[in-house]
Amino acid sequence: MKELKVLAVVVSLVLITYYGIEPYAHHVMHPEPAPVDYQCKDLKGVDTSLAGNAENGKTLVESNCIACHSLEAAGYPKMMPDADSAAAYGVVPPDLSSAGHIYETNFLANFIFDPVSAAHVQHKYPEGGDKMYPMPASNWMPAQDIMDMVAYLQSIPQPKAEGIEAHKATFEAACGRCHGMAYAGIEALTPDDTLKAYLGAKAPDLSQYIKSRGRHYLENFINDPQRLLHGTGMPRVGLTEEAQEEVITYMEEIGDSKKAEREGLAPWVLGYLVILSIFAYLWKQKIWKELH
Repeated sequence: MKELKVLAVVVSLVLITYYGIEPYAHHVMHPEPAPVDYQCKDLKGVDTSLAGNAENGKTLVESNCIACHSLEAAGYPKMMPDADSAAAYGVVPPDLSSAGHIYETNFLANFIFDPVSAAHVQHKYPEGGDKMYPMPASNWMPAQDIMDMVAYLQSIPQPKAEGIEAHKATFEAACGRCHGMAYAGIEALTPDDTLKAYLGAKAPDLSQYIKSRGRHYLENFINDPQRLLHGTGMPRVGLTEEAQEEVITYMEEIGDSKKAEREGLAPWVLGYLVILSIFAYLWKQKIWKELH
């Protein structure tokens, strides 16, 4: 009988905590963020309904972008070594070969138009401040020209890859300029000292972030870091839903490769604990029966 009373007390405390304290902590003190906006609907500087002309966009990209950016897929290599680029710009400029495929159309167009606003880093680069964002705004450019550039970037053929190799390529394109992943042998393209001066802090190695943060957190954070960690130095990435899924999947493949095996053991562990509890109860009854 005593055991039932103790069990009732424990269950009551658990229910009070779960239905009383937990909801307050998670929904009032730390509310759930709004659903991820993969379409970047808050960005409205460019009319992305315009049909782009890839041929004209090629000319515009060659005239305005390749002085800083490489475009390996179209035969435009890096202008200087990564360390020199990082020293010049604060961070290694991305290769644009996959930009039209991993970045959402509205984000990419508005990033070209006004990178500070699109990346949500106005707190680091306020208007009239003494710190300039490495990439200048192209808000002088007509919306049609910007959409032509986007159309060209989206027309660049992508190498055929599947599985972990495809996931790795997306991770390196989206994250590899700042973040390394030691477990996969990936080093960040931008040196730590340069990146610390640029961001205010060293970008963490992402080998174990899938475990320390979890998939749900990463899904919200990668799309727009300011929603979860206001003031962080990490800019909005603006990946498509598919590209973001590939990034997180790669983090799982490297940092939590035994996930399926571990989860498969759960029913067996729970079954073992149930059987152990039954034997423990029977043993307790036998040992203490003379005192009850």
